[in-house]
Amino acid sequence: MCLSIPSKVVSIDTEQNVATVDTMGVQRTAGLDLMEEGSVAIGDYVLLHIGFIMNKIDEEDALESLRVYQEILEKLDEEERRQMVLDDDNCPSREAP
Repeated sequence: MCLSIPSKVVSIDTEQNVATVDTMGVQRTAGLDLMEEGSVAIGDYVLLHIGFIMNKIDEEDALESLRVYQEILEKLDEEERRQMVLDDDNCPSREAP
């Protein structure tokens, strides 16, 4: 299962046209090729799909979504959390550009 969890942009590499984003404590690289040049800045919240930033999301909405995801994680038992992480790591569309 692939989830589109709001991620915060922590750095931008303009030469490679990629951003490093933080998704609930996990950092990964995402392509900026589908966004208008200069439209994403450090500190923005974004949504990713198949390794690309697809759009920006309002900070208030992003923080509310992250709060709900955190509540879901707290209700899962350890085995369910582990399986969720494995499923997400094996998502075929998780590859960064």
